[in-house]
Amino acid sequence: MVNWVVSLAGPRRISLEPCPRDPLGPGQVRIRTCYSGISAGTELTLYRGSNPRLSKDWDDISRMFVPRQTSVPYPLVGFGYEEVGEIAEVAPDVADRRAGQVVWGIWGHRAEAVVPADTVHPLPVGLDPLAAVFARPGAVALTAVLAGDLHLGDWVAVFGQGVIGLLATRLAALSGARVVAVDRVPARLAHAGRLGARLGVDAGTESAAAVLRRATGGRGADVCLELSGAYPALHEAIRSTAHAGRVVAAGFYQGQADGLGLGEEFHHNRIQLVAAQVSGPTPAPGMAGRWTGARVAHTFMDLVAEGSVDPLPLVSHVVDASAVADALALLDRGADDVLQVVLRF
Repeated sequence: MVNWVVSLAGPRRISLEPCPRDPLGPGQVRIRTCYSGISAGTELTLYRGSNPRLSKDWDDISRMFVPRQTSVPYPLVGFGYEEVGEIAEVAPDVADRRAGQVVWGIWGHRAEAVVPADTVHPLPVGLDPLAAVFARPGAVALTAVLAGDLHLGDWVAVFGQGVIGLLATRLAALSGARVVAVDRVPARLAHAGRLGARLGVDAGTESAAAVLRRATGGRGADVCLELSGAYPALHEAIRSTAHAGRVVAAGFYQGQADGLGLGEEFHHNRIQLVAAQVSGPTPAPGMAGRWTGARVAHTFMDLVAEGSVDPLPLVSHVVDASAVADALALLDRGADDVLQVVLRF
């Protein structure tokens, strides 16, 4: 029998290709994928060829990017990290998983995967399997919120109302913050209002910094979460923040920092600039010993299961996996009506 996997042969050259099935080994389960969500951040950088890992190597020891010594190992096969599927086969030594169980995890855009049993997680009872593709983007959003160290009554601006930004808006509102959503797409700002944002700022027509200072008596936001990955948005987030306030940079920034002026408000207002990233032993500074990536993801899924967060309205397109080229092209164009695009296997 043949498996199928998404393969990137080069920038904007993507397809669904046949590949051999993997054998099942000790401690493993075989999963048939139901849905796989496409990331509009990391995966688009691979698709476009702008991801730094395509031009440099990451050195785990020094924790630095270094010049790449070899050519990019195209094709890049099976990238992706928002999957949900049904267990089809269980190794004899696996006791806590069973065939037919629906699970979520990370195994890439492929029709079938063989993975360690302890890396996949049962879908909460009664939850639509489609909701589980949000486990990873939800974890990214929650990481940004935790890194912001929000408090009840804080004014918090969320820059970028894509999937992760909208989830962060909801999570910040649940934390008791007074949330201001910032984006250039009116439909996304309308989504943000339904998720708890008090104000929406159309960044194409008005200054978020001016709006926030008016709303706070001239002070500015206590915390800004920047999730668009755009340098001008990061600059505006810094301008919007109160003296000695905090900006969480959680977007995946590409290229040189055009539009970012660190000699202006960042310097004169002594802004705390914090990087938040979901992978690694601890997602953000100050969280070591308490929060891990696994805890963040499970907490987000618990919030979905209890009804505090409903990500399903953010699904804008579900397409057959064979149409993956069309799906990535759709995200690449950046149409206003595109949010979460999901591959159906």
